[in-house]
Amino acid sequence: MSAAAMPLELLLRAIWRMRRVVLLTTLALWLAGGALILSWPRSYVAEAVAAPAETTAIAVSSLLAPTPFAAGGLLDPRPTGNFAVYLGALRSREAADMLARETGILAHLTAQRASGPMGWLRGLLGLRAEADLDDVQAWLERSLAVTQSLTSVTWSIALAHRDRDAALDALRRLHAFAEAKVRADLAETARRRVAALEQRLAEERDLFLRQSLYELLAQQQRAGLVVAADEAVAARLVATPAVELRPSLPNRPLLLALLAVAAPMAVLGVAACLALLRGAASVAPRGGLTGPNWWLGPFEAPTRLDPPRDPEAMAALPPGGRRPLRPDEGGFGHC
Repeated sequence: MSAAAMPLELLLRAIWRMRRVVLLTTLALWLAGGALILSWPRSYVAEAVAAPAETTAIAVSSLLAPTPFAAGGLLDPRPTGNFAVYLGALRSREAADMLARETGILAHLTAQRASGPMGWLRGLLGLRAEADLDDVQAWLERSLAVTQSLTSVTWSIALAHRDRDAALDALRRLHAFAEAKVRADLAETARRRVAALEQRLAEERDLFLRQSLYELLAQQQRAGLVVAADEAVAARLVATPAVELRPSLPNRPLLLALLAVAAPMAVLGVAACLALLRGAASVAPRGGLTGPNWWLGPFEAPTRLDPPRDPEAMAALPPGGRRPLRPDEGGFGHC
């Protein structure tokens, strides 16, 4: 019988015979994985809750637009407008450059790269150990999480760092940088439009065109005034940045629970593969017939209670017939 055609009963029997090895291997795998999980360094999470400034009636976008935006835009879950630019600026190259200049993230990443087994391997192979701007960019994309709420129009912005104070400081700086970038872009756009309109007004002599140009100039001057006066241009903070008191990443209880489920499944899968490779001959019963309770192991062949019969007498019996019992053989008809 080939391994592919092994019945399920024989496969389960083979795994049951390896139950001690399976249990010990599962326990060893779970202990090794648990020790690795408990040895991982943990990080603090700084979090802030922000809402798009476009959701308020006196938002910058509402004041700058000639007509209010359609109500259907509020039902769109995707970030739009200035808030989309704000979210993009949080992970931009400029944000990573700002963190590299104003914080100690480069020294932190350098120390992290030089420590542990990977640091020893880098030193042995002569690889680069100093962190650069690309490492800061990769760390920012990996550590910054932006999650939209399912019940409201708010967004949760979380940043993980191994140092508690550094996590809070970096999140504050990122929010300020992204907000300032949106504000600077809007102000620069308004300034260039005002300069272009003033130059055109100085050259235009038609009265009707000058009146239209004055209206456009008033709109751009109002835009520049609103951008300079409003505190929140892209994101309005619902909850200011704060950091937890105890580190929470990685989530050790959850990882240990997942490992307790994954380890037995992996070991059982390997045991099943080994049983299939060995084939059905290695799991054949050792003691004759087997009962319905195969998990109790093979049963011994039942002992014959009847004495050996004479072959000639058996041959003399009619087909399907039965010889009457003699008085010395016992039975229900014997008194």
